[in-house]
Amino acid sequence: MITREDALGVMLSEIVALGSESVPTGQSVGRVVAHDIVARITQPPSDMSAMDGYAVRFEDAAPGAELRIIDAAPAGRPSAQRLSAGEAVRVFTGSVIPQGADHVVIQEDVDLRGEVVVIAERQPAPRNIRRAGIDFRVGDVLIEAGTRIGPAEAAVIAAANIGTVSVRRRPRIALLASGDELRAPGADLKPGEIISSTPHALSAFIESWGAVAQDLGVARDTPEAIRERIDAARDADLVVPLGGASVGDHDLMRPTFQNAGYGLRFEKVAVRPGKPTWFGVGSRNIVLGLPGNPASAIVCALLFLKPVILAMSGRSLTEQREVELLPLAEDLPANGRRETFLRAKSVETDAYGRSVQPARDQDSSLLSPFLSCDLLLQRPVDAASASRGDLAPCLKID
Repeated sequence: MITREDALGVMLSEIVALGSESVPTGQSVGRVVAHDIVARITQPPSDMSAMDGYAVRFEDAAPGAELRIIDAAPAGRPSAQRLSAGEAVRVFTGSVIPQGADHVVIQEDVDLRGEVVVIAERQPAPRNIRRAGIDFRVGDVLIEAGTRIGPAEAAVIAAANIGTVSVRRRPRIALLASGDELRAPGADLKPGEIISSTPHALSAFIESWGAVAQDLGVARDTPEAIRERIDAARDADLVVPLGGASVGDHDLMRPTFQNAGYGLRFEKVAVRPGKPTWFGVGSRNIVLGLPGNPASAIVCALLFLKPVILAMSGRSLTEQREVELLPLAEDLPANGRRETFLRAKSVETDAYGRSVQPARDQDSSLLSPFLSCDLLLQRPVDAASASRGDLAPCLKID
């Protein structure tokens, strides 16, 4: 049995970032940048008006000055005229500033008299011009490789005149449950049968982390049925079997993977919940076995599956390892020999403000605590008892 950190080290040593593919910028949100994105244009490309008004020479904009309008320059139609003393060009928000101008008088500050504008208000300083390149310039690195594209990134990429983006291929994650007692949601249950719910939670997590989930369904408790599903996952990058890793007569998942040629790297991890977590490497893909109990599987997916997906996607593991210290809302007993992760929720307390409250029941089969819990409260190995108000490390549940 190895520690969680050692288990992560073993897994990540077997991971290389997946290859890249090109996608249209409009379809890139949620994908991971494969190579630094460099600006193809300068933005804005020219000095632009930030307001509707008149482009002038600031030295001509004294109160009462009369300036002759020599042209109009709507956005997208720059003026070819160069301003001289006593002249103005009508401009609008987004208009290119004509040559010779260094100031825009907003239209509220002038009186219009035919082809002449009269400066009606004092102009304290040159302003209302967006200078070329204040956003970015040609050759600037806008977004670094490994960044997951969101709405803001997509907007910047488009503004840089980039129509296609090189992104990492999304990892393909195959989920495999097994058990003669498992049935799909909506089934008419017979005595002893239960619903297979864990794949639904894990599929949602997997998609939110930027990978593609493939549900292989439920295999019956025979080596032949499990092997058939293993063969069906040959194109997956990672297979995630659920349960079947203990020593009972019907715990066939791990030995069947071994018989299929997967070499085990570890078989147990010193965490609670999640001791039966295991990991192996095959000729075509890797396998991360998670516990069969639903809560254990979800906790271990957050602890182990997420960093594997991030690594495959070329993303920084700091996205996984950010820990927040929060005061405890109640006393906690001493911890034992395994690192423990308690399902918990953030609450407001009069004494400490935002605090962390562990769920009352930490049974590894319970799913309902996740409806209100947004944190995993970490308890180190052999941690002493903790008092209300003591700071405790917490991981966010996505």
